[in-house]
Order: sequence, then C-alpha cells, then structure tokens
Amino acid sequence: MDELQAPETLEGWCLLHQMFRIRFDRLAAHTREEREAMAARAAEALAAMRQGENGTTALSTLLGHKGDLMLIHARRDFAGLQQAQLDVARLALAAHLEPTTSYVSIVELGMYEMTAQIHGRLLERGLKPGGVEYADALEVEMEGQRRRVIGRLYLDIPQRRYVCFYPMNKRRGEAKNWYAVPFAERARMMLDHGKIGRKYAGEVNQIISGSIGYDDWEWGVDLFADEPVVFKKLVYEMRFDEASAWYGEFGPFYTGLQFAAEELPKLLAGEVPLPIG
Repeated sequence: MDELQAPETLEGWCLLHQMFRIRFDRLAAHTREEREAMAARAAEALAAMRQGENGTTALSTLLGHKGDLMLIHARRDFAGLQQAQLDVARLALAAHLEPTTSYVSIVELGMYEMTAQIHGRLLERGLKPGGVEYADALEVEMEGQRRRVIGRLYLDIPQRRYVCFYPMNKRRGEAKNWYAVPFAERARMMLDHGKIGRKYAGEVNQIISGSIGYDDWEWGVDLFADEPVVFKKLVYEMRFDEASAWYGEFGPFYTGLQFAAEELPKLLAGEVPLPIG
C-alpha cells in the first residue's frame, strides 16, 4: 500500500460543543419569579434533549474565564446538530447566554492496523486499487468493521462528574510533518499512543472526534472521569509519547463539572449543580 496513504476511519455521532458565558448581570434585571420560570423552561427543554436514540445532550459547567456552561450535543447527522443549535437559540434563556466558542466534529475511530490488514487481503485476492471491484470489496470490509465496533461509534455520553475537552492537530511543520511520515511508522506510533490510553481504562472515558474540514483543529478529545486529577496524569504521560512529543499540537482546554439538566436552575442561581444521579 501507499506509504503516505491515509488510514481508513469509521464515523459515528456528529458532535457540537457550545460554550457560553452566563450573563448574570442581565439575569439580575428580571424578577426572581421571572428568573425561576426561565430557568425551569430551559431545564425542561434541555432534559428532553438528553434522551433519545437519535442523540443526546450533556451539560457541564466551565471553570475559568473561557465560559460558565458547555453543552455537548451528539446527533446522527449535521441536520440534527443544526436543530439542537436552533433549539438552544430559541430558549428565552439564550438572551442571557453569550457564546464564547464552539466546536464541530464527528466521532472517529482510526484504523491504522486494520487498514493494512484489509488492503492486504484485497491485494491477495488479486483486486486492483482504484478499480470498481476493489472499491466494492473495501466497502464490504468496512461495513463489517463498522458492525463490530458500532457501540464505540454511538456510545452514550459517560455520566461522570468531571469533563475535559480540547482540540488538537498533528504537526505539519518544515522539520516535522506527520502527513509525510510513512504509513507503517505512523501506525507504530499510534499503537504505542493507544497503549497509554488503555492504561487508564476504567478511570477515564475518552471520545475522539475528527474535525478536519469542519473546524479549526483536526481532532477533538473529550475526557470523562470521577476525579479530575486523572486528566492531568493522562495528558501529561501522553506528552512523552513519540506521536505527541514530536507531532502533537494542542489547543485550549475546557474543564468543568457535568450535571443533570434539572440542576440548571441551581447554576443560574449561583450555586454549584449536583452530579448526575
């Protein structure tokens, strides 16, 4: 196979992260009764968006100056994401939510190891890359892989207390360019990279999403855990990994506490919302 070939990928949920600053100064202009009614209607609407086979919405506070509230929408397609964005914008509360940033991506499962195996099997069958038969056979192979990992592509957003989201790139500089590294070498580095993540299985749930062509970075990473210290340990250890040390570029980090939509009135009243469950 071509040394500079892109790995095959499988896609799942479409994701939209929305980060907001709550304008408490504007909320203060309303009476207590008006604020409570507005909060209750928003909580009810967001709770309804949390459940359903076509997607879900998770809520998290944000620590620091980057915002106060983060919504993570997972939907089957971009139309679903657009509807979620519109539903939030139509809330009466939206007049008191100031967007600070957002991020669009799709849950992605990279398949470096399986890419080599699949293309190897097709070549052994005498199929020629670029031909119709090769393309049809590849589609069949990928559909089989998709069925095998469907639960990882459309997983429920973990209902753990602490959330960390950040975007990242693979370096494309003059000295180090990930996209100029031969396929086998990239596959080896990603295998080693994955071993670090697996060490934290049980402590951290991770969702990797691809954003090439959708947003300003190439991937988004969501981490969920019961203790926030594990985020630091995991990311720090990965910084020493070859794929990250030489080729990783990291964007801003957004960290907060996940909570149930029913707890939104408490956040708007200036209190820390309780954990889910």
